[in-house]
Amino acid sequence: MKLPISWIKDYIDLDGLSIEEIARKLTLAGLEVEEIKYAGLPMSNNTASGMHSSARHEFKTSGIAWDRDKIVVAEIREVMPHPNADRLTLLDLYDGQQSHVVLTGAPNIFHLKGTGKLPKPIKVAYAKEGSTIYDGHAEGLALTTLKRAKIRGVESYSMACSEKELGISEEHTGIIILDEDAPVGMPLVDYMGDAVLDIKINPNMARNANVIGVARELSALTGRELRKPTIKYKTEGQPVEELVSIEITEPELNPRFVLGLIRDVEIKPSPYQVQRRLRLAGIRPINNIVDATNYAMLDIGEPLHAFDYDALVGRVGNSPTRRDAVPPHVKIITRTAKEGERLTTLDGVERKLTSTNVLVCDEKGPVSLAGVMGGAETEVYDASDEVLDATAPEPEAGEMPKGKAGVRGRSTTNILLEGAAWNFINIRKTAQQHNLPSEASFRFSRGVHPAVAEQGVKRGLQLMAQWSGGRIAPGLVDEYPLKPKDPTVTVTPRDVKRLLGIDLTAKQIAELLTRLEFKCTVEKNVVKARTPPHRLDIGEGVVGLADVLEEVARSYGYDNIPETRMADSLPPQIGNPVYEWQERVRDILATLGLQEIVSYHLTSPERESRFAAYNEYVTLANPTSPERRVMRRSLLASVLETVEKNARAESIALFELGPIFEPKKNDLPDEPNKLALVMTGARIATAWDVKDSPTFDFYDMKGRIELLLSGLRYKDVSYTPTDSVDYLHPGKAAEVKVNGQTVGVFGEMHPLVKAKYEVGDAPLILAEFDLEKLQSLSPAYGIAPVSEFPPVYEDIAVIVDEAVPAARLEALIRQTGGRTVTDVRLFDVYRGEQVGAGKKSLAYSLTYQSDKTMTDAEAAAIRNKIVKRLEYEVGAKLRS
Repeated sequence: MKLPISWIKDYIDLDGLSIEEIARKLTLAGLEVEEIKYAGLPMSNNTASGMHSSARHEFKTSGIAWDRDKIVVAEIREVMPHPNADRLTLLDLYDGQQSHVVLTGAPNIFHLKGTGKLPKPIKVAYAKEGSTIYDGHAEGLALTTLKRAKIRGVESYSMACSEKELGISEEHTGIIILDEDAPVGMPLVDYMGDAVLDIKINPNMARNANVIGVARELSALTGRELRKPTIKYKTEGQPVEELVSIEITEPELNPRFVLGLIRDVEIKPSPYQVQRRLRLAGIRPINNIVDATNYAMLDIGEPLHAFDYDALVGRVGNSPTRRDAVPPHVKIITRTAKEGERLTTLDGVERKLTSTNVLVCDEKGPVSLAGVMGGAETEVYDASDEVLDATAPEPEAGEMPKGKAGVRGRSTTNILLEGAAWNFINIRKTAQQHNLPSEASFRFSRGVHPAVAEQGVKRGLQLMAQWSGGRIAPGLVDEYPLKPKDPTVTVTPRDVKRLLGIDLTAKQIAELLTRLEFKCTVEKNVVKARTPPHRLDIGEGVVGLADVLEEVARSYGYDNIPETRMADSLPPQIGNPVYEWQERVRDILATLGLQEIVSYHLTSPERESRFAAYNEYVTLANPTSPERRVMRRSLLASVLETVEKNARAESIALFELGPIFEPKKNDLPDEPNKLALVMTGARIATAWDVKDSPTFDFYDMKGRIELLLSGLRYKDVSYTPTDSVDYLHPGKAAEVKVNGQTVGVFGEMHPLVKAKYEVGDAPLILAEFDLEKLQSLSPAYGIAPVSEFPPVYEDIAVIVDEAVPAARLEALIRQTGGRTVTDVRLFDVYRGEQVGAGKKSLAYSLTYQSDKTMTDAEAAAIRNKIVKRLEYEVGAKLRS
């Protein structure tokens, strides 16, 4: 949210505080100032004058300072033609000291060319020779200094400025035309120099998404008086209650709805100071009526919507059920939309509605998408801004003629002004559904207190009357079926001491809360604080106490809270074996060269169906998007999405530990933890000495799994082929067993499954483990001393049938050798004529070690025993 400092100063005296001090106080109180943009005011001492950006300051700072002597208020007395250029004009301009002839091509005063002396001079922002301003015709913000030059034979050395040239906005097509009361010769910085605070509004700070909210915070932080706007206006004519009524069908979605009426408005541009403030706040000025709704919203925090009252009357008057009513009575109804109902919004888009959308309607149908955007048919219309579409068909009897956007061919003169409160969750969903982010939905989706609706409508009517000359109808129509409860919270000095660590009396606590407009009473040593009627973020009970203590801390100043040593004793340290074991898994895998990722738990059935199809999912009631509407059933599917997004990488080796979500009928889902690993691409990164690296294969994954399980101290580990996993390639997949129980699978991805992903040609090697089952088999282990006797190393090679797995032989060797065989390692596999068809030779390196020095004869005895056992069990022959 962007707020000009000058606007904040309307409601609080900030003299003696620099812009940076103000920003620092707000930031420490939870309203983080993300940037300070200067538009004329002198910049901070550590930012050179005139510089448009600074990285040296505590806050991100940008903008421009206006030279007091060179940039002033001036007046144009005559607009004369340029002797050598039809599209340029010469201005007879007076700057309070002397007259100048100033060259300009501004289109917004071109119509005055050659009309002689102006009956009323035009006030403008004037930059003298030597002024530093932004180049209005350059891309972005480029500083330039005005110098003398001849343009089409006429000397030019100064200029009447546009908003871009002064850093107010991006508008550069016309010069700034100031209000009539601008004093000629006054330094422009004194007249309208400003700075803008770009404030981050967190959800719990929604009440401060307005000028008064920020001024209230500064009042609490500085102890200075808050001056709220005085809302008084004259009323005349028929009361609005006799012309309009309201029906709220669902108070939970629309707890309050307020309407006011103003007649005989003249639509025209707003005063320039109003336009300037709106632009600095990031809102484009439209006209005095629309600007009044936006100004009141930024001022007080209540989004408003202006209806063309006569358009509403016309809709009702044309209705068969209301032809006898003179004048027609307008009935405003708020209800949920019918499924498939349609509404054309102000942006000209016809929107198909759903039953979750809330509408503002009359008796004929919808006129506004509640809390988000108004309808085109009843918008405030300035006929001078539109040309009726000559190709449009003739209107039916009693129907309004339509222009380019479906609006009337006349200017709006009577305004029905709406201020309401809406269910913030519903507004957030509606804005997301229709992709309609707006200033109104930004506020309503975070929660606006219903009490603010009446203040907002009155402020809007006041501004419309001031800027348009309209007449305000007496009274308001106010339907308020569901008033929120403003909690009363009890606080004691003991609570403050215990939770904040500061010593405050009950009176001091009450004073701090009163600054934030809590209604406080002090009884003995207890403060009872009633929540002010603009806040929806204060709870009750223990939650309410925490909320109020946060306000005490903010008002007291977080930076004023002293550092204190914790008085309570530390709780006993209790380990978390599951977490510690999983951290060990992460450490080992990272050491093995795999990178951990954390992917979304949310997905969609369509995304997961590429990997595996599941019939049931845990479905979210309020998904953020259709792509994230269910909880995942497969961890590997999530990791594969990451692989797909990074498919251009030369080598990918990823892993993730996380839960999947298995639905259970009428109960919470099971959430078993899984481990997924994916490897693809080059085994070794390309380098000057590596030209052609092989890709990852089955054995790269197997080696890493062996090292992982070894690092976790598992002993009885075996690998058996499997063809039962749909997403793995038959013949290139295996089960991993610990103590005879299957804990995971791994292998190359099935080509048909791989084809559904955009991952290149290299094989995808996958692995998935049941972490909970694997951890349940975690072995207990102790520390064994290093043997003082030397080991004996021996190699044997045996010939077996091709179908005999190497793991079977290794298990037999270990079983036969007992504890004397301390290590078995397969180091060679040979197939060829020398061993015969259908046979293979497996060569093992064996390590023998005993509790004494072994002799050659003892080692030979063990070897012979192993060879005989292999021959008996699998028909192995010792290879000579």
